[in-house]
Amino acid sequence: MSIFGKIKDAIFGSAKAKESTPASSAASSSGSAATAGGGSGGAAAAAAPGTPAPTAAAPMSQVDVEAVLTQRAAQNKQKLDWRKSIVDLMKLLDLDSSLNARKELAKELGYSGSMDDSASMNI
Repeated sequence: MSIFGKIKDAIFGSAKAKESTPASSAASSSGSAATAGGGSGGAAAAAAPGTPAPTAAAPMSQVDVEAVLTQRAAQNKQKLDWRKSIVDLMKLLDLDSSLNARKELAKELGYSGSMDDSASMNI
């Protein structure tokens, strides 16, 4: 998984856990049961794996990224300036903040500056 993907999962995963509702859990578990049955016949069985049924699609929820990160920062023992430092953001999300990980993230995001200047890459 990409470094950026890990950042997204860390932010949106913690927000999804708070927003979990019984209705969405029921919809996803019923879809899993239909797929897991493996029987023939039925529209749910004919759908491609990973393709949600049109009626089962849940509305996309909005996530206040700043609120999620601010809350995590308040619960963290370290004083991390995640707004100005990628290292601090990665530490806040419990991700590898090594120079190699930051170089990989820079490549993913199309960073065009010098990757030899760790301080510049951190901002």
